[in-house]
Amino acid sequence: MTDAPVHAPLNTETEPRGDLCTRTLAMPADTNQNGDIFGGWLLSQMDIGGGVFASKVAKSRAVTVAIEAMNFRKAVYVGDLVSVHANLVRVGRTSVTVHIEAWVVRRKETQPILVTDGNFTYVSIDEQGRPQPITQAGPPPIPA
Repeated sequence: MTDAPVHAPLNTETEPRGDLCTRTLAMPADTNQNGDIFGGWLLSQMDIGGGVFASKVAKSRAVTVAIEAMNFRKAVYVGDLVSVHANLVRVGRTSVTVHIEAWVVRRKETQPILVTDGNFTYVSIDEQGRPQPITQAGPPPIPA
């Protein structure tokens, strides 16, 4: 397997890096028993954003095959504006690895806060759902 060069994203944790893939508002229906936003909801928002990015890179449907190195750094609260950003880490023969960051802007604040990040791997699939080679690399990795 020949891979595109690896560019591990280095985040100073002061501002989002990469492509903005989704933005949504954390709502009361998304809370856990403690009233904080449920981690599974946040993970699904990240997976949606990463899937959008991976499909753009692969120029095809892309499905999640692995999630690794998840870091839940801070809680997300009802009313937070959640933004998901993606950086290309690696393009393989049929797969794309993406570093995904979830940032929030809290009510009455303007500074974004990194709340979660991790690496997600997606596989390019054809119309029958079978893995297919990625022919073009799509957007270049963001330099570190």
